[in-house]
Amino acid sequence: MANTETALKEATTVIEGALGAALVDYTSGMALGMVGGGKDLDLTVAAAGNTDVVRAKVRTMEMLGLQEEIEDILITLGTQYHLIRLLKSRGANGLFLYLALDKGRANLAMARHQLRKIEADLEV
Repeated sequence: MANTETALKEATTVIEGALGAALVDYTSGMALGMVGGGKDLDLTVAAAGNTDVVRAKVRTMEMLGLQEEIEDILITLGTQYHLIRLLKSRGANGLFLYLALDKGRANLAMARHQLRKIEADLEV
C-alpha cells in the first residue's frame, strides 16, 4: 500500500507525459497532496476547479437516475489531457485523483491503466 505522496510521485514518474498530479477532496475542494505542476499548471486552482466538474457530474447522474459509478472523467484540451479518477476504495469516499498530461507525449489508454493501478495501491 502506498501513501498519498508516494502514489502521486509514482503517477508523475511512471506515467509518460505527466505534468502534475493531485489527490483532491471534492467535498471541500482541497488538495490533500500535489506533485508537479508549475507556472503553466497551478495544481491548487486545478484541484478546486475540477471539484466543480465532479460535483456537477455526480449531480447530473443523480437527476438522470443513473445507478452507475463514475470511473473517470476526461477533459481534452489542445495540448493536454486532464484525467479525473474518482476513488472507490474504502475510506476514500469523496476523493479523486487528478492527472494532467502532455497530449503530445502521453498514451491515454496507458495513463488510465496506470492510474487505476496507482488507485488500487493507494492507502488513504
